[in-house]
Amino acid sequence: MLRKNRLFTPGPTPLLPAAQMAMAAANIHHRTADFRALYTRVLADLKTFVGTQNDVVLMASSGSGAMEAAVANLTSPGDKVLILTAGKFGERWVELAKAYGLTAEVLSAPYGQTFSLDAVRSRLTPDTRAAFMQATESSTGVRHDVEGVARLLRDAGGDTMLVVDAITGLGTTRFDVDRWNIDVIIGGSQKAVMIPPGLAYCAVSPRAWTRMESARSPRYYFDLRKERKAGAKGESAFTPAIALVAALAAALDYIREQGAGDLAAGREALIANAELCAEMTRAGARALGLKLYASVPSSALTAIAAPEGLDSSVIVKSFRDNFGAVVAAGQGEMKSALFRIAHLGYYDYLDTIGIIAALEQVMTRIRPVEFGAAVAAAQEIYAERSVDKVASARP
Repeated sequence: MLRKNRLFTPGPTPLLPAAQMAMAAANIHHRTADFRALYTRVLADLKTFVGTQNDVVLMASSGSGAMEAAVANLTSPGDKVLILTAGKFGERWVELAKAYGLTAEVLSAPYGQTFSLDAVRSRLTPDTRAAFMQATESSTGVRHDVEGVARLLRDAGGDTMLVVDAITGLGTTRFDVDRWNIDVIIGGSQKAVMIPPGLAYCAVSPRAWTRMESARSPRYYFDLRKERKAGAKGESAFTPAIALVAALAAALDYIREQGAGDLAAGREALIANAELCAEMTRAGARALGLKLYASVPSSALTAIAAPEGLDSSVIVKSFRDNFGAVVAAGQGEMKSALFRIAHLGYYDYLDTIGIIAALEQVMTRIRPVEFGAAVAAAQEIYAERSVDKVASARP
């Protein structure tokens, strides 16, 4: 039987065909009027996609580059920072803080869990210069309470900057960036915006721009002030990833189309799609007797615990060998404990039904299952939500 390769990983994700075409046609120089017009439009659309009035900068790097930029631009050696971590990507903040000579107060939650707001409150002090966290921890599938943490920082009344890695959160999770006072929120190209890896973007608050003038950590390529200054002229500070910028423009146009010409409405449709696909997947997994790994599951991906006594790599390999479906194993010490099915990128209802049906076939090679049980559970979720949507649209 034919096997068509399909990505169900939390990055890279399935690519938008229009974005692929835009990349192929991107024979343009970056110091021309044509590119300036394109770049200016992309930066403006990114503000709408993020949902902010703050300036957005775009860089040729992975999302980790924007994480490093946030640390480098907002801190000075020796600064006290609070790091909230519950997975491999939260731990990246710890490594960055160490690299920049910061004094890190680390609040850790077990893998698969999230941290309590009381615990966060207990670690905040007046000299905390910045707090770093994930919106969704893609190594475990957990969603963290960004709004709650932002509220704690506001109530504390200090000048602690809030930096949020929303690389898998943007396009799958709702944020009110400006009202919550998120100082830096970070996104990446290989996630919900449906294009290949290679671009990182972040929205930066006015007070974060002010902090940069006194921060003393070294920075050169990742100096956000350079990118802001260049972006105001429709340019990048350094040579941009031209084809990826063209792809991003096409992807944002596609998202706008999903909102009937309104990019903000398209963003909401994208989030609703992720939420529905995630709920269907969770229902299908439970119907097969599988347990979710995350205590508070995100909409970006579903992390499913491997059956007791089974290495999850067996499941990952079965998906790939039998169906050409690439799902993700766990990371680090979680490698054998779970597998992850993402709901990101160019991904819809039929993709969801397909991977759930494949999950039934994979599981029947491990233990007896009732064919159709997982698909039926997912179908019920879809039918319920579709009825709700139709009912809400009636006059």
